[in-house]
Order: sequence, then structure tokens, then C-alpha cells
Amino acid sequence: MSRIGKSPVSIPEGVTVSVKDGVVTVKGKMGELSQEFSDIDVKIEEDQVILERPSEKKVFKAKHGLYRALINNMIEGVTNGFTKQLELVGVGYRATNQGQKLDLAIGFSHNIVIDLAPEVKVETISEKGKNPIIKLSSFDKQLVGQVAAKIRSFRKPEPYKGKGIKFVGEQIRRKAGKSA
Repeated sequence: MSRIGKSPVSIPEGVTVSVKDGVVTVKGKMGELSQEFSDIDVKIEEDQVILERPSEKKVFKAKHGLYRALINNMIEGVTNGFTKQLELVGVGYRATNQGQKLDLAIGFSHNIVIDLAPEVKVETISEKGKNPIIKLSSFDKQLVGQVAAKIRSFRKPEPYKGKGIKFVGEQIRRKAGKSA
């Protein structure tokens, strides 16, 4: 058995989970998420979601733990939500937002302006003497990670000075550079 797949997912109060025609829908106080499922039986018993696979084939074993993790992330998202923080390291690097538009000044000739999805809430924190921080939050874990990765891809941290956009708490592998 899959260690992750065999453990049931508990449903907290205020969250409704429904299964219909291979689609699992989770509704909560922060929003609604749905996901298509195939090959795995999803059952709702009392306040738990239980996933069972039809046989011990490799295809079913692979999807068993995956689908359990996806349902768990959906339930976690509609109850608490997910947050990612990005830090801009570099002289003159700035980030500002106006509603759902994020404006990045990261060393190019023009600023980069990004229109974010309405499900993602953006907040920029700029304190004197500290690096600017972009805070992304949403109930969809996959969407937050995708948006954060897209923002990071504009200026990845470089290994010599560490300049660029990095996740808060991320360790950058540094290189020594030229030795005289």
C-alpha cells in the first residue's frame, strides 16, 4: 500500500466535499476547487475522504498517493490558504502593486508589469534597509506556485553576488569568482 494514499483525509467543519462523475469538488470559506480523477475510487465516509485503488498495478500505485495529496491540498487551501514570499535582492530592485497588477523594476531598461489571476492576492512590502518582498496568497496551491515560479523566472538568483528574485529562506549556492 502507498503510505500516503492509505491514510484518510479528514474534512474539517465548514468544508464540503462531493464526488460526481470522476470529479471531486471541495467548497470552503475561501473558495471552491475541483479536480478530475481516474482509476482511483474516492469515497466519503462521515468526516473523512478515503481513496482505494482497484489493483496492485504500478499505474494505480502511482496515482493513489498523488490523488490523496491533491485532495489534501484542496481541503487545506479552502480552509487556510497558501502563501509564497519572494525576495528581490539587488541594488535598485523594486516591486509595487496596484490591485492585481505587479510592477517589477529589476534592472532591465523597462519595468515588467504582470497581470495576476483574480484568485491570487498580491502584496508588496518595502522597508528601508531591507530587500523588497512580494507576498502571494491564494486557496489554490498549484496556482500560487506557478505564479511565484513565473515571477522568479524573470531574474533568477545568480551564483556570484546572489542578485535576483529568490524565495524567502532559499539558500543560494555561491561561487568564489575570480581569484587574483
